Amino acid sequence: MTDTGSPRALPRFPANFRFGAATAAYQIEGAHDEDGRAPSIWDTYCRTPGKVEGGATGDTACDHYHRYREDIALLRDLGVDSYRFSIAWPRVRPGGDGEVNKAGLDFYDRLTDLLLEAGITPCATLYHWDLPQALEDRGGWRVRETAELFAEYTAVVAGRLGDRVGRWMTLNEPFCSAFLGYARGRHAPGAKEGRGALAAAHHLLVGHGLAVRALREAGAREVGITLNPELLVPESDTPADHAAVRRARTVHNDIWLDPLFARRYPRYERETWGELAADPSWRLDGDLELIGQPLDFAGINYYRPMTVRDTPHTEPDPAARTAVDIGAAELWREDVRRTTMGWPVVPEALRELLTELTREYPSLPPLLITENGSSEADTVADDGAVHDADRVAYLHDHLRVLADTIAAGVDVRGYFVWSLLDNFEWAFGYDRRFGIVRVDYETLERTPKDSYHWYRSLMADHRARHGAASGSAPGGAGR
Repeated sequence: MTDTGSPRALPRFPANFRFGAATAAYQIEGAHDEDGRAPSIWDTYCRTPGKVEGGATGDTACDHYHRYREDIALLRDLGVDSYRFSIAWPRVRPGGDGEVNKAGLDFYDRLTDLLLEAGITPCATLYHWDLPQALEDRGGWRVRETAELFAEYTAVVAGRLGDRVGRWMTLNEPFCSAFLGYARGRHAPGAKEGRGALAAAHHLLVGHGLAVRALREAGAREVGITLNPELLVPESDTPADHAAVRRARTVHNDIWLDPLFARRYPRYERETWGELAADPSWRLDGDLELIGQPLDFAGINYYRPMTVRDTPHTEPDPAARTAVDIGAAELWREDVRRTTMGWPVVPEALRELLTELTREYPSLPPLLITENGSSEADTVADDGAVHDADRVAYLHDHLRVLADTIAAGVDVRGYFVWSLLDNFEWAFGYDRRFGIVRVDYETLERTPKDSYHWYRSLMADHRARHGAASGSAPGGAGR
């Protein structure tokens, strides 16, 4: 393993700073048709020829549904105090509404109890992209009914797990759900729409607001949302490229952050979408107050910065454009190392992003880094070990920058590495590996990588520095 500096060389994190690992249901669970689970939009999308590399599906994935005890043992040995997982809506309420599937809830009940027995705080994401296909058939996130049913599903889950889950996240990266799923066609359900995608974006936020109400009514201790805002940099200093950044920021950041933390709709939406944004009939009186309810934290997923260039629209007819055809090309820097996703490795951009967010949104609650990690070309050595030096360096450098950012005054309370396991990486299938634990997709054997051992030593060092004051009791907020 390349020496990237010992954990003791890192600036100190606050005593109550929490370290965790993250996964998502469709990416790891498998058991796609067991114990009453119904198809999700990703089950359907994966079976559409040409959509996923190698024709891969999440049918088995990491088989976490059957191997969750083994995976929690890995978490316990790793030494995390928090585990972020997602709950599969089609496993709990297979039709999207109607009958609740007891077997599905029982699984998450067992998972939660085992985490607590291991001294790990359960942090549950309610929606990580796996909408029941039955609801997509009725309009999906384009229609308000889906937001209302999301709140009903939330109430069911909170009623069962709310006494033990310490932290709730309503949505994961609604940008991906709305714009990759309903505009770019790169994620499920694979649509390429304009107004439909904008309606989906709004209804996702309405669903968030309704879910927050349901969680509060159930007595939830900490409630937040997970976003993936981008640090967007113009390719040149020309007015055209700066305008392109404004449009890209509207799509990636402002459409989410402005309603959530400033109780307003984006200032540049008409500049960005033109007539697609005219007469947004999907907005109702009172929606901003619903969406902008106070939160206990905001989750931030960060991987890389993005460069933006002004470019012609793909579709000349404004009325026929998709919601991502905004005249802004999204580019990756080529002057730095890039991961196997093609993403540039720029740790300092994390500080810039967090500083920018706290400056632009004074009412922003405390932050959690809910995903951060790298996809690398891992190889298995002759002795069976995985010496992922590039991933170790990535994690070391980003955590160093994060510690410096906290020391400079940005209120970040925790960090979750993405991901605990190699897993199904959406449209890339099994071709990209983000895990700190290798999964052999033939045998499903788990092998902790050097990055796993490095992260474990970092947390052990943190506990040694702060003693019993480090973190908080299982199930607590850690604030």
